[in-house]
Amino acid sequence: MSQLINEFNDYRTKMNEVILGKNNLVMKRLWNLDTNTYEDGALDKRTKELLGLVASMVLRCDDCIKYHLGKCHELGVNTEEMYEVFAVANIVGGTIVIPHTRRAAEYWEELIATN
Repeated sequence: MSQLINEFNDYRTKMNEVILGKNNLVMKRLWNLDTNTYEDGALDKRTKELLGLVASMVLRCDDCIKYHLGKCHELGVNTEEMYEVFAVANIVGGTIVIPHTRRAAEYWEELIATN
């Protein structure tokens, strides 16, 4: 796996363990709510991850973008679909989203290179 992907995943795992290890009930409930939100329901996981990715791009959260890109990759989203998601995010969010799209495209390229 690429250094870019490993660094992100390792840091995320490490810091999640630190935060959740403090046993703050609100933080634990928030993490649980986030996890449960992306489970299959009326919408499937794949659709929810794509929605999460668009929202993350519009909100300009690079960590969230990387997380959702990884999940989308795991769930079988292909590059053509991904670039349609990028297009929706840029239309909704405007040109301020372009730098985040560049970083998202870089991360996506790393993900698909791991196949």
